[in-house]
Amino acid sequence: MQHEIVIGLEIHAELKTHSKVFCGCANEYGAEPNTRTCPVCLGMPGTLPVLNRTAVEYAAKAGLAMHCTVSEFSKMDRKNYFYPDMCKAYQISQYDLPFSRDGYVDIVVDGVSKRIGIERIHLEEDAGKLNHDPYAQGSLVDYNRCGVPLIEIVSRPDMRSPEEARLFLEAVKEILEFADVSDCRMQEGSLRADVNLSLRPFGQAAYGTRTEMKNLNSLRAVQRAAIAEAERQEKLILAGKSITQETRRWDDNKGESFSMRSKEEAMDYRYFPEPDLVPIAIDAAWLERIRATLCELPQARRVRYIETLGIPAYDAGLLTGTRQIADLFEEAAAVCGNPKMASNWIMGEILRRINDAGGDGTEPGISGTQLGAVLRLVEAGEITQASGKKLLEAVLGTDQDPLPLVDALSLRIQRDEGAVTGAVAEVIGRNPQAIADWRAGKGKAVGFLMGQAMGLLKGKADPGQVKTALEAALAALDEKGDAQ
Repeated sequence: MQHEIVIGLEIHAELKTHSKVFCGCANEYGAEPNTRTCPVCLGMPGTLPVLNRTAVEYAAKAGLAMHCTVSEFSKMDRKNYFYPDMCKAYQISQYDLPFSRDGYVDIVVDGVSKRIGIERIHLEEDAGKLNHDPYAQGSLVDYNRCGVPLIEIVSRPDMRSPEEARLFLEAVKEILEFADVSDCRMQEGSLRADVNLSLRPFGQAAYGTRTEMKNLNSLRAVQRAAIAEAERQEKLILAGKSITQETRRWDDNKGESFSMRSKEEAMDYRYFPEPDLVPIAIDAAWLERIRATLCELPQARRVRYIETLGIPAYDAGLLTGTRQIADLFEEAAAVCGNPKMASNWIMGEILRRINDAGGDGTEPGISGTQLGAVLRLVEAGEITQASGKKLLEAVLGTDQDPLPLVDALSLRIQRDEGAVTGAVAEVIGRNPQAIADWRAGKGKAVGFLMGQAMGLLKGKADPGQVKTALEAALAALDEKGDAQ
């Protein structure tokens, strides 16, 4: 790039309250279209909104988690516009007195920490959803999402690459999940991002003309859209053309964006105070009670895992990808007493199964107590690693205690010395070529014989005991050969 990229994000996160922000309708994804609506969330004449207290708590929690100053006094405003997905022709949002402001989120870019500023976080209601029919050349409207509580997180234009934009969105997503205020299921639209991007000559302080890419619903889409828009703008600039300030739609399948409309400014929306809702006054003691409910956030957990538990940085990053996986790790590590072992099993077994099933880690399918119990049996030498994987498979997706299943599934290590010695002797007798390779100094031959013996014992023997027996038998064979 011959120009510096400047990016700011507007992130829309639906709050996971039971009901909507101004009425009692269920905040529920996936219901039949237009079955979770009422006169209030549809904005019928004569209806009055009532602010959801839990939505205010979650908004405060999100602000605190991102180091914002939560306003002692804020108000709701009407943002006037007409789109088919907002049938009352205005959205209840916040304009000049947002819920919180002046925060930050730290990201790590190429091993270096960078701080991205948060301009503001404001509370508002979500709009409905348009379902486009490409064959009938029309659209259907589902108003179930109207009135779902939403926070909009507006960053400062502090990002200088598409990668930084992706990392920032990923960091915000993790914070919201750990704070337990949003499920952040981007595939369901509960977390979406708008990318504001402009270019300027390197060293220039003034910003260039920006465009906005609306409603991107994946980390990959944010990065790809930013790359494509930066390239599009640079081609125009190098050709001597000007950039139009506009809103664009990104098509992730085609890898292209398309102009939607000229970019609106605040004056175009004719904001004015919402007359049906009183201002929001925050009590300092109440705010401190909310602060006390915050758990340890992902960045702090990563540092602790690395510095205190000795977990590699890469592993610590994956373990804190979702709160569910982080909590699973901590509970399993506490039960088995071996954090590194818990980390290895989660990385190698749990996350692999989640990825194979197409999951996102929010439902690992096993509790920390169950996983810890399996690992404790392996650590104590009661079952082999292979049997541990079988036991893990047996308890996944259930609430069963692993301990009774050890004997029920015949997984306990067999330490019958006669059986082990007999298996080793049989393996040596069956594999003359491996014995010849061993005599020739080929180290892999011992590993092969070990594997054959464990297979003959159906993986239930103590590997240490089998190894000792094999080494003794080979030594005896060697002495016999020397004697001859």
